[in-house]
Amino acid sequence: MCRSIKTLRPPVLPEEATEEEVRAAALQYVRKVSGFRAPAAHNKEVFDRAVDVVAQATAELLDGLEIRGQGRQLAPESAA
Repeated sequence: MCRSIKTLRPPVLPEEATEEEVRAAALQYVRKVSGFRAPAAHNKEVFDRAVDVVAQATAELLDGLEIRGQGRQLAPESAA
């Protein structure tokens, strides 16, 4: 759908995606879906909220994915 959104899971990325990468992907998605690169002032709150929700859903997806042959990916605080 949006070619500028990159894959954020191993083995495409050798390490876990950063919060900034997840947020950038969420922003690109919301821009594509809304049709706005930057929202007007009266739409800024709903636009920013959508980016937050998409970023959270993306982080949950990446945390829950199981990559074949690697087992479930653990969050850094769970890996101890």
